[in-house]
Amino acid sequence: MPESGTEPQAHKLRERALGLLARREHSRVELTRKLEQAGFDAADIRTLLDGFEAKKWLSDQRFAESYVADHRARAGSIKLAYDLRQRGVSDAIISSVLSENRDSELDRAREVWQKKFGSPAADAAEKARHIRFMLSRGFTSEIVRRAINNTDDT
Repeated sequence: MPESGTEPQAHKLRERALGLLARREHSRVELTRKLEQAGFDAADIRTLLDGFEAKKWLSDQRFAESYVADHRARAGSIKLAYDLRQRGVSDAIISSVLSENRDSELDRAREVWQKKFGSPAADAAEKARHIRFMLSRGFTSEIVRRAINNTDDT
């Protein structure tokens, strides 16, 4: 750090963290990683983020809800869960956030498929391409099958 005093360093840490949170929600792990990369001390970061969580300025639950709301139109639950795990969100929070969105997954898959392809596949090779695309977006194979075949069966 450029300054050796703990007060100026703590102030800079707080300002940097608040600046990051002002732009968008972050998970605790994500925010810790960014602050460590900026050269701040891990113990100081931990103390600051504990205070932020106590004040409800930092919340993995809120981050996960925001992330899913922003990305659910383009991705299925598998991809969303993977992305949230990469950002340090616990499996319990991921499960609770994604369970709220399960009902609309088939509708979202149909929208993604319709936007990309628009019409049924002409042959088996094209259908395989449609399936691969949908799977790469993180939809389950069952949801992909139902979306591509346009069926509502369970």
